Amino acid sequence: MSGFAIARQKMVDGQVRTSDVTDRRIIDAMLAVPREDFVPESRRALAYLDLDLDVCEADAAVKRYLVKPQLTAKLLQAADIAAGDSVLVVGCATGYLAALAAHLAGKVTAIESDATLVERGQAALAQAGIQNVTLKSAELPQGDPANAPYDAIILNGATEIATETLCGQLKDGGRLVGVFAAARPPRAMVVTRSHGDCGSRVLFDAVAPTLPGFQRVPTFVF
Repeated sequence: MSGFAIARQKMVDGQVRTSDVTDRRIIDAMLAVPREDFVPESRRALAYLDLDLDVCEADAAVKRYLVKPQLTAKLLQAADIAAGDSVLVVGCATGYLAALAAHLAGKVTAIESDATLVERGQAALAQAGIQNVTLKSAELPQGDPANAPYDAIILNGATEIATETLCGQLKDGGRLVGVFAAARPPRAMVVTRSHGDCGSRVLFDAVAPTLPGFQRVPTFVF
């Protein structure tokens, strides 16, 4: 077993299984997808640590991250993805979360606002042999209305603003999961669409980097 394969097993055993992630499909996906292939060469040694991993070049104006493995797994479990589902991953960075979702769903659309990361993600997905993911450039808060509605939408990061636009792209019974940071403490939540309305439920306290376009607009205070 290679060094990365050993690190992958330790990640699953130490970070995922110990966090009440019981869906065997998620565990199998995290054992199968080489996370090191979705990070820059200079950071491959950090691929399996319990942290939000920066995947941008040093001079990038906006930093982008792969959310820590534990939170990634818990969000996937909360999304309750079935084998035939259509899934949207928002802010996919280099595509690691999309690759995991591809092992669970029928079809995955992944959007990212950084064109360089889109190219790197497409290459990483092709290298991994994953064919049921479409990764493309888009403004993240707008989602992907052209291919909506979706069974599940997953935020690869946090939002400080409301998500009505994304909720409107869910099927009836569809789920949106992510970290909602408009209030403190930030919390992972699942938003479910039912009969045209969206209702939310708190899952657990969580912290993640805020996605581009999902930052709270500062207000002037006298």
